[in-house]
Amino acid sequence: MRCLGIDYGTRRIGLSYGDELGVATPLPAITDAAPEKRWAALVAVVKQRGATDLVLGYPLNMDDTAGPKAKEAEALAVRLRGALGLPVHLVDERLTSYEAESTIAKSRRREVRASGLIDSRAATLILQDFLDQKSPPPAVEETEPD
Repeated sequence: MRCLGIDYGTRRIGLSYGDELGVATPLPAITDAAPEKRWAALVAVVKQRGATDLVLGYPLNMDDTAGPKAKEAEALAVRLRGALGLPVHLVDERLTSYEAESTIAKSRRREVRASGLIDSRAATLILQDFLDQKSPPPAVEETEPD
């Protein structure tokens, strides 16, 4: 399994990659201004990485309802499935951008946000959640105390 994690936004698309090893790694974000260029770049990354599964952040509201942003994610999932013929897994992304942003010094957040680094870190958190659910860590054997 080769997964591409996607944190979709109307300005930037954060990306990450993970495979059988179960570790998500951030990729450079797509920051093109034109929506059609962002789409073409996304399709190119999927093909370049040989992705077998797409993991798309699903921005549910805090009360578990699907608002306008979640509907956008659902529409993107349909478009991706149709164009690429790959499975698209929607993964709850609540608070991932907040968590990703918290790793950046406050004084640098504005400049870093435009680069897409925060978006790709959020995509990494989304993908890691998915990978962890697919293959939970091995059980630790209990040893008797000395």
